Amino acid sequence: MGSDLDAIDKRLFDAAEKVRALAYAPYSKFRVGAAILADDGNIYAGCNVENAAYPVGNCAEPSAIAAMLAGGGKRIKRVYVTGPGKDPVTPCGGCRQRLREFADQDVTIISHGVDGTPLSATLGALLPHSFGPEYLDAGDA
Repeated sequence: MGSDLDAIDKRLFDAAEKVRALAYAPYSKFRVGAAILADDGNIYAGCNVENAAYPVGNCAEPSAIAAMLAGGGKRIKRVYVTGPGKDPVTPCGGCRQRLREFADQDVTIISHGVDGTPLSATLGALLPHSFGPEYLDAGDA
């Protein structure tokens, strides 16, 4: 099964890098790409989109989540995030919570500064003791 994961991770990395090249980051110059393997077996990707009014920009991870939902995926099975530099580019706190909405605690998130070594961690390790949708009564939705 290791080779299957290697092949999936390669596809996720390629998708994240392809979309990272399209990121709109004129202010920070820090381009980020994210690729999600969804429960439907498809890979969905998104990049960061900055805005002159900084708070209204989008990170790569919620962009990928939006693509997943628009494409028919419902749950995240694996995530790959790429960015510049040697240090792993991990999702920010807000993005960790956004991922948590659609991913279980044991979902692997690979964070990769493409000039360095990727970091592989579960969502639970990146966002311990998290608050998820199971805490809310979704029966009224």
